[in-house]
Amino acid sequence: MSAARLDEMHAAGEDLSAHLDYANATRPGRDVQRVNVDFPVDLLRAIDREAKRIGVTRQAFIKLRIADTLSGSR
Repeated sequence: MSAARLDEMHAAGEDLSAHLDYANATRPGRDVQRVNVDFPVDLLRAIDREAKRIGVTRQAFIKLRIADTLSGSR
């Protein structure tokens, strides 16, 4: 099926799930690369407290803060 036909179906509000392969779906620009970062223990404790306070994991908190900082500096 062509992309144009899928666009037409989407615009018409049709269910596209039968035409999509979710197992192999990717989000452009969202490739992941693992990195290792060393943090002082006191900083990790502070990160963990704040992450718990807002209800997210340590990793999610770090990513949120970095994204916020970068978007604020633009």
